[in-house]
Amino acid sequence: MWALGTEIMLLSFMAFDRYLAICHPLQYLVIMRKELCLVVMTGVWVTGMVDSAVHMGLVLQLSFCDSNIINHFCCSDISINETMAYAGAVVFTMGSCVLMLVSYLFILAAIFKIRSAEGKRKAFSTCSSHLLVVSFYFSNIIYTYIRPASSYTLEEDKVVTIIYSVVTPVLNPLIYSLTILDSN
Repeated sequence: MWALGTEIMLLSFMAFDRYLAICHPLQYLVIMRKELCLVVMTGVWVTGMVDSAVHMGLVLQLSFCDSNIINHFCCSDISINETMAYAGAVVFTMGSCVLMLVSYLFILAAIFKIRSAEGKRKAFSTCSSHLLVVSFYFSNIIYTYIRPASSYTLEEDKVVTIIYSVVTPVLNPLIYSLTILDSN
């Protein structure tokens, strides 16, 4: 949970960063000082660690099965763990999603005000890598939580979990690296 909550908070801060870069380019360096970035990153990481510690404390109270043949992770009642996981998901995901949506609504409004095609292209290219990463991240989350309960299988859940906890974070640096190479 720590990495996932931290990643979504970082993605929302990056959306805010893109908002400042496009909507307030002359004030960008004044607002996005090194101190602000360090405070935000520290806050994000501490929040993620606290979230992880809560979930770890709950997991340590579970009893795990002796057999390795069953197709799930533990034999205990996990209702409190599920409740806390959903609560954390709602707080992190919804808060971050709202911040990203508001940032991109302001960005779109600013882009529509740009008169030159080159200016619009440059503004869109500034956001493209972040939007690609966000779409990877949220498509997995939406697939996990929006699909009908009748279509759930344990094997499918494990694959989706691996995709959004391993594949998406591995793709992030590659996507941003390609964008940096493209802009140079």
